[in-house]
Amino acid sequence: MNKEFLSIIEQLQREKGVNKEVLLDAVKTSLIVAAKKIIKFNTGEEPEDVTAEIDPLTGDMCVQVEGKEFVSGEFGRIAAQTARQVIIQKIREAEKDNVYNDFKDKEGDIISGVVYRIEKKAVIVDIMGRGEGIIPNSFLSPLDNPRMGERMKAYVYEVKRDRGVQIILSRKHEGLVKKLFELEVPEIFESIVEIKSIAREAGERTKIAVFSKEEKVDCVGACVGIRGARVKSIIEELRGEKIDVVRWNDDIKEFIKEALSPATISQIELDRENKRAKVIATPEQLSLAIGKRGQNVRLASKLVGWEIDVRSKESIEAAIKTIGKMKSLGKKGTESVVESGYNSIEAIAKTTEEKLAKIKGISSNKAKQIIEEAKELIENTKNKED
Repeated sequence: MNKEFLSIIEQLQREKGVNKEVLLDAVKTSLIVAAKKIIKFNTGEEPEDVTAEIDPLTGDMCVQVEGKEFVSGEFGRIAAQTARQVIIQKIREAEKDNVYNDFKDKEGDIISGVVYRIEKKAVIVDIMGRGEGIIPNSFLSPLDNPRMGERMKAYVYEVKRDRGVQIILSRKHEGLVKKLFELEVPEIFESIVEIKSIAREAGERTKIAVFSKEEKVDCVGACVGIRGARVKSIIEELRGEKIDVVRWNDDIKEFIKEALSPATISQIELDRENKRAKVIATPEQLSLAIGKRGQNVRLASKLVGWEIDVRSKESIEAAIKTIGKMKSLGKKGTESVVESGYNSIEAIAKTTEEKLAKIKGISSNKAKQIIEEAKELIENTKNKED
């Protein structure tokens, strides 16, 4: 009996990955609980001093109540039932601990899994039979269309203990792109090429800035691969999301030019104190630099970590001419307002006094006066049109 008990314990240790001492402690607890139940049933009182010991080599069990060995005909049956319940509970807890410990270390990493359940608010992924990953709908890329049985890679966003273990995955996080490049590009994995920054709008476009630590290695070429094979593989995993690989440069002007590619930039003025860059593009390059719905300049700003304002000389001149009609702004005031990104009277009317007062030479009272005049000019224009 005792040998059979030990063999069961050892089998559970192998199959469930639960430490033998944890299981023996669980059985000791069940023996103590069983002894207390029997004594309380027979005497009406629950004893306080109850201990249990199990020899880990022979499996011999001994329960003592107030220093005396406890023996009862009912003990075997009740102890077995209680032990079974406690062991099952301990195994479940240990399995949860194992899953939590395994995946907690993988936060910020990438894992592969198979879609096996699609719910209303999330997609459930089987992670190689070791656990369940949850991808909330808000963490899916707009290009994702998960199907049952489909294999996909995902970024481990968070692992938490909440009614079990929750492994939160993301297909939207920029970290997914970074890890995919590390898997696909040996030079990145070997730290020859370094990813400096990433800017992503999931489902549409990603910009990634890379730098080579060895002069002989072309960082962009390494990431793109021969005939674009490496980057194509990543694009396929991202369901067709566009990827721009740009060269990182410690010269901020050169980096901004790279970040705004495929547009060609002619002039850049820097405000290093406020990390703002005014970029002048030719009329032909302006729309390309800004991008569809402002996406290119928005991603470039995030990639560089600077606020980037892209305009053409013609648009600046037109803005100065239009805003210069305002009586509350002189020549210098008009130039300052336009330089701060305001291209029209409508833009001034929609801003706040606080934002306008941040421009050099404009006080709070002056800002209020300028906004009121802008609104009045718009209203007068509407009345004339009517």
